[in-house]
Amino acid sequence: MGLREVMLEELRDLYSAENQLVKALPKLAKAAQDEELGKSFSEHLQETTGQVERLQEVFSLLEETPQGSTARAWKV
Repeated sequence: MGLREVMLEELRDLYSAENQLVKALPKLAKAAQDEELGKSFSEHLQETTGQVERLQEVFSLLEETPQGSTARAWKV
């Protein structure tokens, strides 16, 4: 696996993680019993959404898609 492929795999992992947060943070904000904690989750959601948008831009510049194989082929 070349350096570009490793970079793309890492970017895809980040993209996946950020999207999982985009789904989870609204639920966490709603479930928070402390108003300040709920507000923090909501603010973090805005930041995370921005990260997803930036990662989409990176994939576009690299002419790649953010989705890829979930299986890794690491050589040991």
